[in-house]
Amino acid sequence: MASAAEQLASSLNFGALAKAEELKKRIFFTLGALLVYRLGTYIPLPGIDPEALRASFANAQQGILGLFNMFSGGAVSRMAIFALNIMPYISASIIIQLLTTVSPKLEALKKEGESGRRQINQYTRYLTVVLALFQSWGIAVGLQGSGNLVQFPGPFFVISTVITLTGGTLFLMWLGEQITSRGIGNGTSLIIFAGIVAELPAAIFGTLELGRQGAISTLFILFVMVMVVGLIALIVFMERAQRRLLINYPRRQVGNKVYEGQTSFLPLKLNTAGVIPPIFASSLLLLPATMASFQAQGGGPEWLQAVNVYLGHGRPLFMILYAAMIIFFAFFYTAIVFNPTETADNLKKQGGFIPGIRPGERTATHIDYVLTRITLVGALYLTFVCLLPEFLISYAALPFYLGGTSILIVVSVTMDTVAQVQGYLIAHQYEGLIKKAKLRGSKR
Repeated sequence: MASAAEQLASSLNFGALAKAEELKKRIFFTLGALLVYRLGTYIPLPGIDPEALRASFANAQQGILGLFNMFSGGAVSRMAIFALNIMPYISASIIIQLLTTVSPKLEALKKEGESGRRQINQYTRYLTVVLALFQSWGIAVGLQGSGNLVQFPGPFFVISTVITLTGGTLFLMWLGEQITSRGIGNGTSLIIFAGIVAELPAAIFGTLELGRQGAISTLFILFVMVMVVGLIALIVFMERAQRRLLINYPRRQVGNKVYEGQTSFLPLKLNTAGVIPPIFASSLLLLPATMASFQAQGGGPEWLQAVNVYLGHGRPLFMILYAAMIIFFAFFYTAIVFNPTETADNLKKQGGFIPGIRPGERTATHIDYVLTRITLVGALYLTFVCLLPEFLISYAALPFYLGGTSILIVVSVTMDTVAQVQGYLIAHQYEGLIKKAKLRGSKR
């Protein structure tokens, strides 16, 4: 039996968007902020030779630079002021989240509510500055040491590059927070989403051009299109999938009132870890290949050149390690973000219990058992979604970085944003119903 909210959501008319003034303002603000972000991806760093950069990037675009370039909307290939994108902030957020489970101080702050959350966010910003400074310094030194990429190398170039790239990351961090508070959707996710989507038209036209020239068969292009549609449908289904544990609350008496027993559900997502496992696995595996591709022109050690051979796209070793790391990080991150013991204790304090399971330790064991089983299904689903594009890359040299991670991010962010839009429309319709009820009551 669908709830009243679900029935209202199913009958939503998006024509009501024209009457929802607050929602329109939020949408326009979000679009304006994303436009500012896209303009920043075309402002290059000072002192860079664009032709030499284009030639150098072409040799390393299948490594980690291709992954980062996809997330940044092409800013890395142009070495723009937003080349670092929002990635240092995401890395800092993940690190702080992991530290929360091992640091008693951070764990105590997490339990303090809104004030503790603000303090943790402040720590995340400080760590973002440190990571951005370190990464921008590495980029500046790497650019100086990569032949003729820098027109006027020296300390001034390093300092200006560090300040520019770090400032660009901090601006995007602020812009993402503004989108979250004043716009629609999660600002950080939307910035990455905009970067990925912005590169899709050029990639599609490049693929069609290769098909026209005969480099790629028309049948293969049709297969890729069908595969992408199928992956999107699979991702939508799996991201919405839940395992609901039945929770019963016994009848209780408060004062002179007796409250009847209630029934609810504890929803466990099939993919609790989200897109974190593919991002971690891709970054760790592509880093050695990127180093090897940079060293290829200058010779470099033999073991580093061998890495580029065995860990390239489509290689059996790459596929095996990629799948193993996705599964490992899926279980690892799920264990970090979901604590069955804490959940069981909260249920016990509220008087809830799972039918047939004793409250406390037995409940925690049961939740952990169910969570382990569904996490295995979620990890296999992530592995399939991420490995299928890798097989295509190994079969045909596509003119863009096609990754399951990018498809996951685009679909997940779209679903979350649409859900928020529906939430605002539902609230607007409820407000309209309340106003009509008040008018009818006043007329009577």
